[in-house]
Amino acid sequence: MFWRRVSGVSKNLLRKSSRPEANRAWVNEDIAMNISGDSSAAQKTKPFQEAGIRRVWKAAFHSLEGIGAALKHEAAFRQECLVALVLIPTALLLAISPVEKILLIGVIFFVLVTELINSAVECCIDYISMDLHPFAKRAKDIGSGAVFLSLFFALGTWAIILGTNWPLDLIQF
Repeated sequence: MFWRRVSGVSKNLLRKSSRPEANRAWVNEDIAMNISGDSSAAQKTKPFQEAGIRRVWKAAFHSLEGIGAALKHEAAFRQECLVALVLIPTALLLAISPVEKILLIGVIFFVLVTELINSAVECCIDYISMDLHPFAKRAKDIGSGAVFLSLFFALGTWAIILGTNWPLDLIQF
């Protein structure tokens, strides 16, 4: 039952691809992974696989494309980036310990990462179907809840660190 459902999904996704030769390789990879249980057979069938520093270079560009797509299409991510542009320099200018600075900046990046993951989940759900479905709603609500918790954690961290260092001083140049 599980294998049929997985292979059915793979076939539906492969129909949308424009490269049939890559589709066959991905199907072979799915079969090799599910039948043998080791990935060595699957690694040999991946098309266009890069190695070494070129793979890292391409991965970096794909990552930047993802951040650019989030900036272009996600209003919440743009708003959080604007807040980060204010809060990160503020954290660097405060006369607090280096560990506290790392915590203040770290929670800001935690919020941004959580928002990126939430946006990716929502984009995948919208790609699969725009129909209203309770599982789609649940997945989107869980992603939104993760962002809410990360924002709550960031707010609490900033409040505790700034509260314990009150009155605040700036770094003397």
